Amino acid sequence: MDHQEHQRWKGLSLMKIGIIGAGNIGGNLTRRLTGLGHEVSVANSRGPHTLTALAEETGATPVKVEDAARGADVVIVTVPVKAVPDLPAGLLDGAADGVAVIDTGNYYPQQRDGKIAAIEDDGLTESRWTAQQIGHTVIKAFNGTYAQDLLDRPRPAGATDRMALPVAGDDEAAKRRVRALIDDLGFDTVDAGGLDDSWRQQPGTPVYGLQEGLDAVTKALAEAPRERSADFRA
Repeated sequence: MDHQEHQRWKGLSLMKIGIIGAGNIGGNLTRRLTGLGHEVSVANSRGPHTLTALAEETGATPVKVEDAARGADVVIVTVPVKAVPDLPAGLLDGAADGVAVIDTGNYYPQQRDGKIAAIEDDGLTESRWTAQQIGHTVIKAFNGTYAQDLLDRPRPAGATDRMALPVAGDDEAAKRRVRALIDDLGFDTVDAGGLDDSWRQQPGTPVYGLQEGLDAVTKALAEAPRERSADFRA
């Protein structure tokens, strides 16, 4: 039985997925999601011609950023936080009804992004800020996941060494879809609450980069300090 037959047997629907950003996380999600049989379009800021090798490797379709969400059931935004305001206006206009938008981003003010006052001074969570920039609510996932783990650490449901990933968001239907997709990728999930709770999985928190299962991830989320650590302030 090939994977697509297996998907149909499990009753899971294959989806059209747009990935914006082809760095480590975006590239490996392209690899995994095409491998599961999903129809994947992938875009980056440099243009489709720079994605030829990834497309040939995976079977994904390289597209312009403004076309990445067209018809998509799931859109994954995996670009540097400082680049989010530069995404095209109306990015999600052509997406499927009820599209789930995944934000994998992290705010690294000293290392990359510079100061974003709405996050640092006004206390917006990183993903709440991203949602405001793109004009659509998001599901925060994969932000504390090592890219290589997406390739190396999938395990079947029930495995004792299966990793769990925190998932936060306000749209419960979109969150369910994202959690089901992550389960299909070979990872458990922990509901980390709404977007205003997503500070619990931002950089510098106990769950960030944690390679553990459900219990440890749940505990780490509960132990997160509210104040942003000095390493992640401008």
